[in-house]
Amino acid sequence: MSGLWGLFFPLNSFPAAIGNLQAPQSFIADPSHDQYFIANANGNPGERDHNGFISKLDSKGNVIDLHFIQGGKGTTVLHSPSGMVVVNETLYVADLDSVRGFKTTTGEPTITISLTRSQARELTGLTADQTGVLFVSDRQGNAIYRIDPSRDHRVSLLIHDERLGGPHGLAMHPKTGRLVVTSFQNGTVLEVDHTGALTELVSNSFFTGRFRNLSGIDFDQYGTMYVSDMTAGKIWRIHQDYKMEVIAEFLISPASVNVDRRNHLILVPYLYANGAEINGLERPANVRSPKKKRRTLSHYGMRAFEGAQAQ
Repeated sequence: MSGLWGLFFPLNSFPAAIGNLQAPQSFIADPSHDQYFIANANGNPGERDHNGFISKLDSKGNVIDLHFIQGGKGTTVLHSPSGMVVVNETLYVADLDSVRGFKTTTGEPTITISLTRSQARELTGLTADQTGVLFVSDRQGNAIYRIDPSRDHRVSLLIHDERLGGPHGLAMHPKTGRLVVTSFQNGTVLEVDHTGALTELVSNSFFTGRFRNLSGIDFDQYGTMYVSDMTAGKIWRIHQDYKMEVIAEFLISPASVNVDRRNHLILVPYLYANGAEINGLERPANVRSPKKKRRTLSHYGMRAFEGAQAQ
């Protein structure tokens, strides 16, 4: 497998490649405990097979427990874990038609929030605002739901709109506090306000054709946007003035993208390569930081996944 991670640089012990995963769908940081979690479908994504699992990594990207949370173990139910977010001491996970909560320290299940009454069919993206309110996208249902932990995890519909085009990734803009979503089908990036009003931020017309299937989205601490195109195998950086650049390409199925804002690192799981990677991000030119030589993936690369393409 090859790629061009231009404009990235190694930070401390990074980059780090993580292997031995099973259809990883998301990869997030837990800044409270300086650790990471990876959601593994462990089979075909979307199947109710009760064998999904969550891997736990330390601050250096080393796997502490590959099966930290395991579907079918004890009372744990987990089928096809997708989007994740940490709120206080709870790891929330989108899993088909439910959002499940687990203790970040022990992996013990704490709550299951069923969205079957809302007719949710394929929950994918999951994020939270500054108050801890959760937002989850239903790709098949073209809907985004709001879950309020302070009100006994009450579920309400934020928006149902065909223009969402299979909403997949969700993120809260760190500057505006607005919810931003990627359309898997249309390849657009949209913003949703607290009333459910929809605004298109990045288009994908017949004439531009930049994107194919946008799967993930996140922001760094400076407000720069990153999106993953799973089908095209690319990671895009979108600046606040909407100038765009490809910072990684020739990747095998980047299922999502998340940013560890505390350490300014990018986290990418590769669905069909059964691996993931942590890499350092270049800081904006107006931010003081030691000058480092720019590198591409060919310098340190994804050798752990080279065999995946040939299989």
